[in-house]
Amino acid sequence: MASLRVFFTFPDPVNEKAARAVAAVVLMEAVLLLVTGWWWLTLPLAYGFWARVLTGPRLSPLGWAAQNLIAPRLGERRPVPGPPKRFAQGIGAALATAALLLGFLAGDHRVGEVLVALFLPAAGLEALLGLCLGCRLFGLLIGLGLIPESACVECADLSGRLGLSAPPAVPRS
Repeated sequence: MASLRVFFTFPDPVNEKAARAVAAVVLMEAVLLLVTGWWWLTLPLAYGFWARVLTGPRLSPLGWAAQNLIAPRLGERRPVPGPPKRFAQGIGAALATAALLLGFLAGDHRVGEVLVALFLPAAGLEALLGLCLGCRLFGLLIGLGLIPESACVECADLSGRLGLSAPPAVPRS
C-alpha cells in the first residue's frame, strides 16, 4: 500500500518554470480548440490535468516533458509550494472534465466553449506572468479557514512573499 501512496504523490516544491511551461501548452490547446472546434482536444486536456493532479508529472507526458526537458533549458530551478499547484491542477481537471462531458460527449458547444475559455486567463497569466489564479484561490481559502494552514505552511505565511519580516516570537514566561 505504501508504494501506491508514493505513486499518487505530487511534487513539493514544484519548479515554477515547469508549471509555466505546462500552462503555456494548456493555453495553446485551449486556443486551438476554440478556434478549430476540435472537441476531441478535451480528451488529452482532461487526461493531462487528472494525471498531474493524481501523480504530478509521472503519468502526464506534458508534465514530464515540462519538468525534464523544457524547464532545465530555462535556467535555474525556481521552487514554489506544491499544494497550491496541485489545487490549481484540480480546478483544471474539473473544468476540462466538464468541457469534455458537455462540449464533446453531449455536444453542448456553447457551455463547453465557456468552460474552455476559462483556461485563457488562468493559463495565460500563469504562462506569461507566473501568476497562478488557482494558487491565489488556495491562499484565500486558507485565509478563510476553509483549508487548514497545515496544508501549506509556506502559503499561510505571506510575510516572505511580501518582503516583510516574520513577526517576532513572543517569549514564554
